[in-house]
Amino acid sequence: MRAISLFSGGLDSMLAIKLIKEQGIDVTALYIKTGFGGTKDVTDELKKRAKMAGADFKIVDVREEYIQDILFNPVYGYGKNFNPCIDCHGYMFKIAKALMPEIGASFLVTGEVVGQRPMSQRTEALAQVSKLAGDRDDKLILRPLSAKLLEPTTPEIEGWVDREKLLDISGRNRERQLQMAKDFGWDDYESPGGGCLLTEPVFSEKLRDFIAHEEFGVEDIDLLKFGRHFRLPEGAKLVVGRHHEDNEALKAIKNSDYIPVTLPLAGPFSLLYKNASASDKKLAAKIAITYAKSSPDEIYEVHVGDEVIAVSAFESKKEAQKYFAVKG
Repeated sequence: MRAISLFSGGLDSMLAIKLIKEQGIDVTALYIKTGFGGTKDVTDELKKRAKMAGADFKIVDVREEYIQDILFNPVYGYGKNFNPCIDCHGYMFKIAKALMPEIGASFLVTGEVVGQRPMSQRTEALAQVSKLAGDRDDKLILRPLSAKLLEPTTPEIEGWVDREKLLDISGRNRERQLQMAKDFGWDDYESPGGGCLLTEPVFSEKLRDFIAHEEFGVEDIDLLKFGRHFRLPEGAKLVVGRHHEDNEALKAIKNSDYIPVTLPLAGPFSLLYKNASASDKKLAAKIAITYAKSSPDEIYEVHVGDEVIAVSAFESKKEAQKYFAVKG
């Protein structure tokens, strides 16, 4: 018998897999890529952690569908920031459920813990997730870490798993999970509380600013992950790298709506909306050179796409910062 486990690489999802694997059931760890999981590609780490927990690994890219179907119109609204957690979890289970015939799985597993997250892991919210996933009647979603606090699911009722070997963890205290990790000899797992950029205030504000001016698509996701974000007077967005890693990440972005802003001396790499007005282009060049090792007493030739614009730096970065779209 096989189960599909939603997998984040976090400790709870690893422990959920381990508990099911110890009952003689094969598990496929399913990572659903929404695009908002973080700033780095962690595929190799996820594979390693899935293997450590005893599962094989599968990744499904749903970025386009997630933006169209979930991000901007959640049935159950948002959390504190731009995070549609209940709808997101329901959507992920819906995808996992649809994959069951292909993978040969009989039920679904998740590392969710009752009461651990205020929006999506309340008992009421778990029922809402099941409804969105189309699992209200089938009862195929098993939460091994909190199973004894919840109504028995089909895997328990049918005897596929032994309910007595499942747990009754609740709340935000993680002592039991950390002790289990220690007992299993694990020291490589995602720290709690992270993992989704939509829960972060600064990223959420960047997204709100973006959609107030432009249509948001998959190729725009990475743009929001890096750099200082400016909104110029005539509407153009400018993104200016903060450090070497930022600059390299921005250079790697393939977004047809943005053009590079490159400097004649050491400094940040920047991206500017391609349809920026002449005024915004000149201001973008001035802001970018201000963040370089420049002098306000000199004139510099800055390349903005195919154009060369001669500008001087602001006297102070504070003059540039008044154009911040988001602080932080």
